[in-house]
Amino acid sequence: MFTGIVEELGEVTAVENLGDASRFRLRGPVVTDGARHGDSIAVNGVCLTVVDLSEGEFTADVMAETLNRSSLGALATGSRVNLERPTAVGARLGGHIVQGHVDGTGTIAGREVSDNWEIVRISLPAGLSRYVVEKGSITVDGVSLTVVEAGPDFFTISLIPTTLALTTLGIKETGDPVNLEVDIIAKYVERLLGADNGGDTAAVAGAGAVAGADTDTGGRAR
Repeated sequence: MFTGIVEELGEVTAVENLGDASRFRLRGPVVTDGARHGDSIAVNGVCLTVVDLSEGEFTADVMAETLNRSSLGALATGSRVNLERPTAVGARLGGHIVQGHVDGTGTIAGREVSDNWEIVRISLPAGLSRYVVEKGSITVDGVSLTVVEAGPDFFTISLIPTTLALTTLGIKETGDPVNLEVDIIAKYVERLLGADNGGDTAAVAGAGAVAGADTDTGGRAR
């Protein structure tokens, strides 16, 4: 379980194509400090398992399902990535509940630049818009964010200078893909209400309206 508060801007140091999978080597001195074989580390919002460790770097295997559902398949040597270790029991929940299970990918559709913030517009794949609500929570490339505007096929987020400097969202360009994880609470609510209506989830398409609390995503990454 993660919170979407990015700890480190890491780097892909090697990519090995295994046919129906890939093996990534990533540099992250902060997230590998105290890490062990089998631990989880979120890479651009995707929960991966550490299979090897060496001098501030770790190796993770990524199966076809993950490559197809996320943007990790587009990573290459030198790519920068957001890294986060799982939250410890009893620690502060700085962002929101993040599983590291990507629901789909969006695309950076535009950026509105100001002196002290940026508004970023991101496209939404079909089927995810019902889980995204104004002032609700969403995870973009592993960063816990508050939705500013929620449209039928897009949403916007507002980024402070710290987030722009310390995460990949500061270097993403128009047309670049981003991993999206919607609020897990919205999906469970829809499923439960759908079961009460004979499985007709269309009857509760608005269930996502109760998805996210108005979250002040304090910390370094918003």
